[in-house]
Amino acid sequence: MNGSRSSRKLARALLLAVIYLIAGKLGLRLAFVNPSATAVWPPTGIALAALLVLGYEVWPGVFLGAFLVNITTAGSLATSVGIAAGNTLEALAGCYLVNHFAHGRKAFNRAQDIFRFAALAGLASTSISATLGVASLCLSGLAKWPESGPIWATWWLGDAGGALVITPLLVLWFRDPRFRWSRAQLTEAFVLLASTVLIGQTVFGGFFPSSIRNYPLEFLCIPFLIWAAFRFGPRETAAAVSVIAGIAISGTLAGFGPFARSDKNESLVLLQVYVSVSAVIGLALAALVSERKEIEERLQHLAATDPVTGLANYRRFMEVLAEEIKRSQRTGSPFAVLLLDLDGMKQINDHHGHLVGNRALERLSEVLQSCRRNIDTAARFGGDEFSMLLLETDGTAALQVARRVRERLGADQEAPPLAVGIGISAYPDDGETIESLLEAADRALYQMKRSGGGGVAEESLS
Repeated sequence: MNGSRSSRKLARALLLAVIYLIAGKLGLRLAFVNPSATAVWPPTGIALAALLVLGYEVWPGVFLGAFLVNITTAGSLATSVGIAAGNTLEALAGCYLVNHFAHGRKAFNRAQDIFRFAALAGLASTSISATLGVASLCLSGLAKWPESGPIWATWWLGDAGGALVITPLLVLWFRDPRFRWSRAQLTEAFVLLASTVLIGQTVFGGFFPSSIRNYPLEFLCIPFLIWAAFRFGPRETAAAVSVIAGIAISGTLAGFGPFARSDKNESLVLLQVYVSVSAVIGLALAALVSERKEIEERLQHLAATDPVTGLANYRRFMEVLAEEIKRSQRTGSPFAVLLLDLDGMKQINDHHGHLVGNRALERLSEVLQSCRRNIDTAARFGGDEFSMLLLETDGTAALQVARRVRERLGADQEAPPLAVGIGISAYPDDGETIESLLEAADRALYQMKRSGGGGVAEESLS
C-alpha cells in the first residue's frame, strides 16, 4: 500500500515537472529583457494550482521542472538551482497563504477570497521568485545590477499574471470538469465563446483596418466577461479570461492592439497588467453572482420547507396540489391526498418536554419520507398535522400507503410510542378543487376519530 502511494506521488511530481518544463520553455520564448525573465510565465499558475489541488507533496515536481527549464536555457548550475528554489518557495508560500487565509481551492467561491488570493498569491508570494531569481542572475554575472529593476518588474508581473489567470482556470475546472448545461445553455456557451474570440481578435488581432489597429478599445472585452459571470460562473469566466489573454498576447506581439509598443517587453508588461486586473474583476463579479444565486436558492428552500421536519411546508404543499390539479385536468390522471394527525401530541409535550415532542414530529416525517416515492410530496401542515400528495394513485393504492405508514410507525421502538390518524381523498372521485379534496380528507379523518378507531378512513369508501 505504501509502495503504491509512493509511486503515485512520484508519478504526479514527474508529470508536474514535465508540464512545468513545457510551459516554461514556451514562456521563455517571450523573454526580451533577459533570457531568464519573461512577462508571460504560465508555470507559476500551474505550480500553484497543483499544490492547491494535489497538496504540498508535489513540490519536488515544481523544483525539477524549474531547474530543467533554466539549465536548458541560459543558466549555469548555480543560477538554475537558485531560480528553481525561488520558484518552488513561491509556489509553497502562495499555497500556504491561500490555504490559511483564502479557503484554499475554494478561494474562487467568494469575492473576498478572490481579492485575498490576488493579494497573497498574485502579488506577495510572486515577489519571492522574482527576488531570488534576479539575485541569482546578478550574482552569477548573467545580469547587471543596474538592470535588476526592469528585470525584477518583468519577472514579478509575469509570475503574477500566471497566478491570476492560470491558477483559477485549472483549479475551477479540476474541481468541476463536467458540463451540466441544457441545450439552450450549450448554445449560449458556444455563442459566448465565438463572441469572445471575435472581440478579442477585433481588439488585439488586427481585424480593424491598419489605420486604427492600435486604438484603445480594450474595454470592449469587459462586457463578455460580465456575460460569462452572470450567465455561467467563475469557471467559465476564468476560461473567457484565458481566451482573451491568449489572443491578446499573440496580437500584441504582432503589433496589434492598444498595448503594442516598439519595445515588445514593455508591450507584454502593459498587457499583463490589463489581463490580471480583468481576471480579478471578472472572477470577483462571477463569485458575487454565484453567491447571490446560492442565497436566493437557500431562501426559496427555507420558504418552502418546515424547519423542524425538513418536509415541505403548508405553502409548498398547496402550490404542488394546485399544480397537480391543473395537470390532472389535462391528462385525466388520478392522485390522492392523505391528511394525518399525530395522536397525543400535547400529552407528549407535557410529559416528556418539547424536545421529545419535536423528535416525535421528526420520527413521523422520517416514516412519511420512507413511504413516499420521488414523485410524491410529504408536508407538515402545522402543529401535529401532516399531509401527503400521492401522484398517479387511486384511492385503493392510497389506502395501502396509509396502512404502511401506520405499520412502520407502530414498529418504531423509540419511546414514546406514536400513533396517527389518517384521512384519504382521491381525485376526481372526492372532489376536483383544493377545498373539496381537503374537506373530504378532513371529514374522513374526523369520522375515524369520532368512531374511536385507530386506523385509516377514506372519504370515497366511507
